[in-house]
Amino acid sequence: MMGFRAAPVLRASIVRWAENQPDKPTLSEATRRLVELGLDVKVKGRLSGKDQKLRARELAANAIDRIADSKASAEDRADRKRRLIKGPQEFREARVDRPKKK
Repeated sequence: MMGFRAAPVLRASIVRWAENQPDKPTLSEATRRLVELGLDVKVKGRLSGKDQKLRARELAANAIDRIADSKASAEDRADRKRRLIKGPQEFREARVDRPKKK
């Protein structure tokens, strides 16, 4: 058994949600279901560290493609894109999340 204080606005929101359910759950059952839904969504929606890096790289590449100079050769565009994604040398040396090169 758990108990918590809910602001009147939160309680009203839970009651409204429960009223829209086909089986009209009690306030405590509605709260339990909403907590389970929230936890389920959070776990499924979170990307792992590797997936986050891949997604960030993909978004950066798409943004660079949209603003790329269409008059430049494909090789120049690829080189510029690679340098932008990799970042300036002085920033790469300052990164604490990467191992130092020997």
